[in-house]
Amino acid sequence: MRLLGLLAALAMSVASAGAQPAPYRHYRTIETPHFRVIVALGLEREGRVAAAAAESAYAKLGAALAVPRGRIDLLVSDDADYSNGYAVVSPTNRIVVFATPPIEHSGLRLNEDWLQLVITHELTHIFHLDRAGGVWGALQKVLGRYPLFFPNAFQDHAITETAPGHASTLSGRFPRSTGILRNAAGVEDSQAPLLTSRDPGASPYRFRGSVLIDWMRSRDPRSRALSISRKDRGAILPLGRAKQSVFWYATSAGEFTTSRYYADTLPTWLRRVNARRTPQSYAGRSWTLLLPEREYEEPDSVPQENAGREFLFPHVLSNDPARAASELPSTPFIDRLTLDAALEGLQALELGRGPQTDLLAVSLSATDYVGHRYGPDSREQHDNVLHLDRALGTFIDSLFRLRDSSTIVFALTADHGVTSFPELVAQHAGRTPPPRYDLGTSLRTLRGMLQGARLDEDAVDFDGTLVSVDRTAFARARVDADPFLARFAATLRQRPGIARVDRVRDLAQRDTVRDAVSRRWLHMLPRDLSFYATVTLHPGYEWGNRPYAQHGAPHDSDSHVPILFYGAPFRPGMNAEFARTVDIAPTLARALGVNPTEPLDGHVLTAAFR
Repeated sequence: MRLLGLLAALAMSVASAGAQPAPYRHYRTIETPHFRVIVALGLEREGRVAAAAAESAYAKLGAALAVPRGRIDLLVSDDADYSNGYAVVSPTNRIVVFATPPIEHSGLRLNEDWLQLVITHELTHIFHLDRAGGVWGALQKVLGRYPLFFPNAFQDHAITETAPGHASTLSGRFPRSTGILRNAAGVEDSQAPLLTSRDPGASPYRFRGSVLIDWMRSRDPRSRALSISRKDRGAILPLGRAKQSVFWYATSAGEFTTSRYYADTLPTWLRRVNARRTPQSYAGRSWTLLLPEREYEEPDSVPQENAGREFLFPHVLSNDPARAASELPSTPFIDRLTLDAALEGLQALELGRGPQTDLLAVSLSATDYVGHRYGPDSREQHDNVLHLDRALGTFIDSLFRLRDSSTIVFALTADHGVTSFPELVAQHAGRTPPPRYDLGTSLRTLRGMLQGARLDEDAVDFDGTLVSVDRTAFARARVDADPFLARFAATLRQRPGIARVDRVRDLAQRDTVRDAVSRRWLHMLPRDLSFYATVTLHPGYEWGNRPYAQHGAPHDSDSHVPILFYGAPFRPGMNAEFARTVDIAPTLARALGVNPTEPLDGHVLTAAFR
């Protein structure tokens, strides 16, 4: 093996659904000429009905449209209290149908063939999308139709943000072990200023433990790594504390840089990249649709997008070069810029040319920025994925021209999922939108309780998800902490939008196989930090009035991500077993023949290997 490539290419799972099939259930498979019907035990009758409905729909659509390639996976489950389904083509053609008898939608309630309607609707997407492309199109063209795909994969921790997601991927450990709990306490470091930008300094000083590149260098000290991203945390955390080549895009300067933790000067190849002033050259340019407008089923006139401002195509960048460079991350153009820089760095550093195995980590962020601003189900996100398709195709084609493709192993995943605008979801479902949780009210309640008990204001901290306590402050004031905290937790449980408030010491007593929220909180919190309770909102609820689509919750919509491997060691196809992103590093270590230097939370996905 000469080159290991990690593509955190999605940076947000764009096929996020309101519900996901449960990973702990058992399934059986029914084979038909065009479908592989995967059905939860107990739903065999529904599976047979779905199989017949699918073949009927296939025959009708196939008479008018080009048929999809290969057999289609059809998963039938009842892990939702509504009748619905969704379709994806990444990386194999797949339909998920929630086989719950329809009770809400009158059009389905009055039709006995409701399952036929749902399957036909979703199969139409497969007929169209399988030929249209998407992110998977690039990988199909270059890697072949069937790399190894784990569709039932998760960032299995509670605070599903960029920093903890990136810290877990190549360490094989949950945030409780890496110490990276949230973006706000991720990589920012005033003692590690940037070389060429006024953006905040950054380093991995909070990161605990080792990562894959450390294990690789323990075996062969000649192994090297390059990590590059739009975001500082996206570039830094996949390499842990290793002082390798780590670069990210600084918006204040409109160029790639690093911090003094890594170097005192930028390398010649990166100065050459920056000297081209490519970001500034986008001044006055427009982000326009790649395809004819009729190819996009999403409406363009959705006022919930972009805080109600400039949500229509085309999206025009500022005429001012410096401002255009700072706006670039909210467009698909930032990913191509990042990939081009990665290729230039690979050549300059001669990664993959020596006898040792080297590591290239690339984290692409446009999907995250576009998803926040316009939502995961927007026309903008659709078009962004088409751009990503082309950018990845060009990148992988170029990589295979530069290096022997038989010596390269790929892993691809995402650092988190996303939840759509709750108001938009409610509008589509014909429901009243849920109230957004008002953190300010709870903070005022807490301050009043602290003042009434004559406690310091920092004796208890609440950031919306975690309640932490300074027990020394309680002892100093001669106040019993536990009754006080229990009263505050009771007030939180009464707030609209809050689903549960759990004492941290109670989480381990829960059924962590079936209770994913408790399990993900256990995976989140280091034992040496003084957290009293965790706070979880209902699925689909959001904090405050921030006008963008959010993630960060322990629910499946925010934690469900893809995991994909490609290369000589790996068995092609789809594996439906439950997988976590912490399993990526030990699996890659097995493929490379290296040993982790510490105990891991993840395990080797043995089914991945030939």
